[in-house]
This record gives sequence, C-alpha cells and structure tokens, in this order.
Amino acid sequence: MTDATDVRNRTKELLAAHPPAGTDRTDFLKARFDAGLAWVHYPEGLGGLDAPRTLQTAVDAELTAAGAPDNDPRRIGIGLGMAAPTILKYGSEEVKQRFLRPLWVGEEVWCQLFSEPGAGSDLAALGTRAVRDGDDWVINGQKVWTSSAHVARWAILIARTDPDLPKHRGITYFICDMTDPGVEVRPLRQITGEAEFNEVFLTNVRIPDAHRLGEVGEGWKVAQTTLMNERVSIGGSRLPREGGMIGPIAQTWRERPELRNHDLHQRLLTLWVEAEVARLAGERLRQQLAAGQPGPEGSGMKLAFARLNQEISGLEVELLGEEGLLYDDWTMSRPDFVDFTGRDAGYRYLRSKGNSIEGGTSEVLLNIVAERVLGLPSEPRNDKDVAWKDLAR
Repeated sequence: MTDATDVRNRTKELLAAHPPAGTDRTDFLKARFDAGLAWVHYPEGLGGLDAPRTLQTAVDAELTAAGAPDNDPRRIGIGLGMAAPTILKYGSEEVKQRFLRPLWVGEEVWCQLFSEPGAGSDLAALGTRAVRDGDDWVINGQKVWTSSAHVARWAILIARTDPDLPKHRGITYFICDMTDPGVEVRPLRQITGEAEFNEVFLTNVRIPDAHRLGEVGEGWKVAQTTLMNERVSIGGSRLPREGGMIGPIAQTWRERPELRNHDLHQRLLTLWVEAEVARLAGERLRQQLAAGQPGPEGSGMKLAFARLNQEISGLEVELLGEEGLLYDDWTMSRPDFVDFTGRDAGYRYLRSKGNSIEGGTSEVLLNIVAERVLGLPSEPRNDKDVAWKDLAR
C-alpha cells in the first residue's frame, strides 16, 4: 500500500523532472496529474495512486514548499468539487479518461445545470425535458442561478426523461457541451453589481448517450452524489485559523483600536469561537471522507458556513461605521469566481446573502439534518407517488 514516504518520493521525482521555476504552468500540472499526485485517492491513471486521501496533505505541503503552481481551485471549484466525484463514480472508463485530466488541470471549466425557475428548493420538480433520438438525447428547457456558465466548457445537467413517473424518478443525468448549438447563456446581475450567476436556455441541444452518467431514470440518485459533494466543498473547505470571513474583521479589530467597544468585542469573540469550531468540524469531516463517500453531515457544515458568513459580515459593516456603508465598485462585471476576502466589507456583506440560498437553501438543509442526521420523522408529502405530469404547477 502507498504510504507517506512513497508519495513524498514521487513528489520529489516530479519536482526534479519538472522544476516549477523552469516549467510551463500547464505542463507542470499535467505532469503532476500523470504522476498520480493530483488527488492521490483517485485510481491510478486518473490522477491518483489508489492511496488514502489523508496523504494528499503530504503532497500539497511538498509542492507548496517548492513553489509549485496550483490549479487555481477557486476558478474550477465546480469541476473539482462536484463534477469530478460524480464522473468517477458513475462515468464510463472513456468518460473518465476524457474529462478528469483537463478538468483537474483547469483547461476546461465546468458549471452545474440543476436549478430551474420552477425548481429551486424543490429540485426534483424540474421540467427540463430530455427525449431520446437514436444515439442522442434532445434537451429543451431553462436553468437558472448557474455559476460560471459564461466561462464553462462543460456542464453537469439533470433533465426529465419520463414525465409519467413521480418527480424523484424519471430524471436522468448528463454531461452537456456548453459550446453546442442551442445553448444560450444570459447574465443575472446580482445585488453586488456583478453577474457571476447566469440563466441558461437549452433549445434542441443534442447530447450523446455516451455522455449520460448513471442509468436512464436514475438521475436523482446520481445527483445526490453531486449535491453531497457540493455541500462539503462549500462548507467544509480547508482553512487555516482565521481563514475565511473571520480573517478580515479580526485584522481590522487589531489594527483599528478606535473602532472598538465592549459590545462589539463580545460579539466578535463569540463569532471567532464559532468560526474556529466550524473550521475544526470541517477537518473532522474531511477525515471521515477519507473512509468513504460524503454523508449528510456536509449539509450541517454548509448551514454553519452560511449563517457565520452572514453574521460576521454584518458585524464587520457595523464595526466600520460610516466606512462600512461604502462600496468599492458597482461596475457590471462577470467574474470567474467569488472573491470574498479580496474585496471590501460592503461586498462581503452583500454577497454573503446568497450563501443561504446557493448549494441548497438553509431551509432544505435543515430538513436534511433533521431527517438524515438526527433521525426525526420526515415531513408528510402528498406528491411522492404522483406522476410528475399530474403535479400542480
């Protein structure tokens, strides 16, 4: 079995053969993937070594110390955190070989075509249709709140293939080429002034059956893999102490003593402790992931992430007083990713409002935690066995 010594030796061999200072960034990342050091817990030949996930830390530490480039994970987060684990679990060997390397290297950006105007919190009510036509599926419908669709090459997509079945059945999961005819991306300007979100219109888009993940009609099961990984990637990302939203306000507190008062001090201490508890809980969650697939605990982490971000950003604006009412730039732009710590307090305050909606609303996640973590009885549903086509809309 591969151990820490093995991965360190492989990492040193990679650095010797491809010195970061003299190697093109993309070439280095490709070599890292081919050496099995991209994600060591993935299979050999797919960027991994079939090694324990915990050994990734040793690889990352060696590469960081050597000044090696990373794959810009914020820009390709949907591909890394959502598409990749789903492709690994449900994709054919050809699909894995085609998509995982350019995804990890960052040559191809991914987006997620799940939510719809009439199917957000109740995702299973989606109405985008996929109709079989020979070796292809013809897709028609509309998706919304799609991060990075304006820069994405590929998308993970769920569509309804059988309207005669109840809403959680009759859904199938596909990989969609965002450059295909019939795919139209329109920006959605947000409260921040930016448009990192988009709405996507699909008109007679043809997807080959070879780009289907999972069996026909089992898309809801496949989507659960995506959603559980999404919530872990949003709420359980690895942070140093005072990483994330708590960092800027803690720095301001130390550097601006004239802003302090007793009430703000007590509230900041409370949020600092809660942020540290959430960080350590995230570490524990990642250790659990090393032994298997993500579970509903990721929903709890994502809940905490949303609440803390909103409370911390609100306190930061209050701490800054009149300065907190300023906003650095309202120019319409379409960024590649969300940059919470690279902007001012006003941006953090406004953008964090979306944290309790994106990646599953807090209300839906509370239900998941109640039913799947605490074992409480589920809410009664009268549409569970009703054909989707007969549901009131």
